[in-house]
Amino acid sequence: MVNLQEGERLDFIAGTPLKVIQSSQVFSFSIDAVLLGRFVSVPIQKGKILDLCTGNGVIPLVLTGRSKADIVGVEIQPRLVDMAKRTVTLNDSANEINIVEADINDMPDNIQKSSFDVVTCNPPYFQTVTDEEKNKNEHLAIARHEIYLILEDVVRVSSQYVKQKGKVAIVHRPERLTDIMTYMRMHRIEPKRIQFVHPIEEKDANMVLVEGIKDGKPGVVCLRPLVVYNDKGEYTKAFREVYEGK
Repeated sequence: MVNLQEGERLDFIAGTPLKVIQSSQVFSFSIDAVLLGRFVSVPIQKGKILDLCTGNGVIPLVLTGRSKADIVGVEIQPRLVDMAKRTVTLNDSANEINIVEADINDMPDNIQKSSFDVVTCNPPYFQTVTDEEKNKNEHLAIARHEIYLILEDVVRVSSQYVKQKGKVAIVHRPERLTDIMTYMRMHRIEPKRIQFVHPIEEKDANMVLVEGIKDGKPGVVCLRPLVVYNDKGEYTKAFREVYEGK
């Protein structure tokens, strides 16, 4: 049993029995978060994973189905922290997931640097925000726009907290790919795997998944593109297999 606040609802993560507390007024996860949770390479039996900008905790939840590692989710917005903690309790995942309220640029001392096998992040995509957007819904503005952090902060902090040879994975917009790879190399993360996601086959990619290794050797693999919808407006078989974790 979970206590839902006004405007909140429960949604399932595709292909799983896991439920997430959502609110269109504050934050709702989308395809990109689930894809990142499916894309990143994780330790199966043990280890430590850090998810930055965790929102309502969807990526840590997805990862519980792939790994027995201890997972820490860091989120700056108190309302989202509360939603994430209640979501963790709802799914009986408190032994695996710890949600922490913090600014990633001012992490608490009990989250130790160079201690995580994997760091993930689905960061804000947009570099600018208008006063109208911010005033209309500050929660959504913070989630979507680089208000409290910028892309380089995400890569820099990820590098600080991942172990030597550990993995860092990010989902973002393709137009920021050059920035992602530049910042990764600047902060000792060598890009190793890239996958583009297209809404339909005829359209350009609108998402990119990137995974790198701390102090890894040069050499990147571009995976086959993932197409979300077929010409009937239905999920493609390839996308469904990834999205639902089959």
